Amino acid sequence: MTGSDSGPEQDRPAKSPALAGFERMLEAGRESALLRYSIGNEYAKLQDWANARAALERALAIDPEFTAAWKLYAKALEGGGDAPAALAAYRRGIEVAKRKGDRQAEKEMTVFARRIERASGAR
Repeated sequence: MTGSDSGPEQDRPAKSPALAGFERMLEAGRESALLRYSIGNEYAKLQDWANARAALERALAIDPEFTAAWKLYAKALEGGGDAPAALAAYRRGIEVAKRKGDRQAEKEMTVFARRIERASGAR
């Protein structure tokens, strides 16, 4: 490697073909909560928590009742080191899941929230 090969761009994993495709769809004006969620999911796979968080925030702005987006958003917050915000997002996601009758998502987010509570001593 030469000196020109180093730097922040080299530290990031390459975008997946799926992520590139989703971003092209977005550029073409195909805005939707599901598309933003899909972009956030691809960034989460790369552990690019800042970009995952931004995409998921947009998904939730479009559809605040998108249970899976709450779960992944909380994971992105936690992955980015913001446990208090992650806990708040899990709690909000649990409320949404309860309203929608999504028992599985409710259970999963409850487990993740309790892990954060135990780790931080929060209740």
